[in-house]
Amino acid sequence: MYKILEARSVGFKIKQFVIQAPRIARKQQAGQFIILRLHDRGERIPLTIKSSDPEAGTVTIAAQAIGKTTSLLNCLEAGDYIKDIVGPLGHPSEIKKFGTVAIIAGSVGTAMALPTANALRKAGNHVIFIEGARNTEMVVFEDEVRAASNETYIMTDDGSYGEKGLVTKKLNDLVAEGRKIDFVLAVGPVPMMRAVAQVTTPLGIKTMVSLNSIMVDGTGMCGGCRVLIGKNAMFACVDGPEFDASLVNFELLMQRNAMYRDKEAESLKLFEENKEKELAQIRAQFPKQEAQRA
Repeated sequence: MYKILEARSVGFKIKQFVIQAPRIARKQQAGQFIILRLHDRGERIPLTIKSSDPEAGTVTIAAQAIGKTTSLLNCLEAGDYIKDIVGPLGHPSEIKKFGTVAIIAGSVGTAMALPTANALRKAGNHVIFIEGARNTEMVVFEDEVRAASNETYIMTDDGSYGEKGLVTKKLNDLVAEGRKIDFVLAVGPVPMMRAVAQVTTPLGIKTMVSLNSIMVDGTGMCGGCRVLIGKNAMFACVDGPEFDASLVNFELLMQRNAMYRDKEAESLKLFEENKEKELAQIRAQFPKQEAQRA
C-alpha cells in the first residue's frame, strides 16, 4: 500500500498528490513514470512522476480527471491509500548541454515536463518554457515553471491569461525572430505534439515527444502501448516514453488511443452514478491505522 500524504487541487479537474514511496523516490529520474492501481479490480494507469524527494521518501504526481480511474483517484485525499504503484518505469530523458532548449507542455503535461526542464537547466542549457492551456483554470504550476526556465511564456486558447494562441504560435514567433533553438521537448495532447513536430521537423530541430499511449502491464509484454516509430513497432513503456518526434506516426497513435473511447465513456458514466459507493469500497480496503509497507 502507498499512503497519500498530501492532496490538493491545482487546476480545473487537476489534482496533485504527494505519496509515500521511498524505493521509487530513490531511483526516479526525469522523464520516468509510474503505473498505479487503486484497488484489486482497478485498471492500471500510467502517470509521470512530477518530482521526488529521496530523503522524505516521497514522489509527487499530478492527474487530470478524464476517465473513471483518474476521476476516482482525484476523489482521494491525504490519509487515503493507493493499492499498487510500480516504478520508476521507462527510459529517463536525455540530459546534456544542447544550448537553447524549448520545453513545450499542455496543461497537466506541464507536470511531466518539469523534471526534464529542471535537469536541462542544471546541465547548462538556456531553457525556454512554453505552457499552453485552454483557459486560466487550466494553467498549472506556473511558479515552478518560471523557476525551472530562463524564459517563460503562457499561452491560452481564449486569451484569458498570458498570450492568446496555441503553443505552436509562440514557437513559430521565436523561430521567426531568428532565435536558434537546439532541442525541443513536447509533452501534452497528441494533436499538440504532432503540431510541434510539424514546425520543428522541416527546420531540422531535434525534438522529442513523450507519448501517452494506452498501457496495461508496463513491461512490453501486453503490446497495448505499441507505437510506430519510423518503420519500427516499439513499446512506449519500455522503449520510451520519449521518442524522436520526426519519426512518430501520430495518426496511428491517435487511432489506437481512441479504440476504447465508447467503453471509457460508459465506464465514466457508471462511476459518476456510483461515486460515493466506489470511494467507500476503496477506503474500506485500507484501514487508516495500517502501516505503510512500500
